[in-house]
Amino acid sequence: MLPFELNSLTKLYYSIGEVATLFSVNASLLRFWEKEFGLEVKKKNQKGNRLYSREEIKKLAVIYELVKVQGFTLDGAKQQLKQNKPNSGQHKMKKQQELIDRLESIKERLIALKTW
Repeated sequence: MLPFELNSLTKLYYSIGEVATLFSVNASLLRFWEKEFGLEVKKKNQKGNRLYSREEIKKLAVIYELVKVQGFTLDGAKQQLKQNKPNSGQHKMKKQQELIDRLESIKERLIALKTW
């Protein structure tokens, strides 16, 4: 569970201090996660300070969830990200089809019980 709502992000870019406050962590931890997980912050100000977009914050939120909430080690979190990383829209479509198949199976069983 994140300490904030992702939908509540209203600005285009957030400083590293603002993001650290959102997650209730130190800015150094965010820089460490960037290095460990290969995240690239694409925008920096004239001083060279990181400016995080909403998409980058969402990526950090996934890492936060795995490491801080679910208790994964860094290696475990990396493996989890690799396993769950959709390689294309096919992954999403496959999951949707599995869900549809399960729902249809449940529907058939309910109809069978009703007519029984």
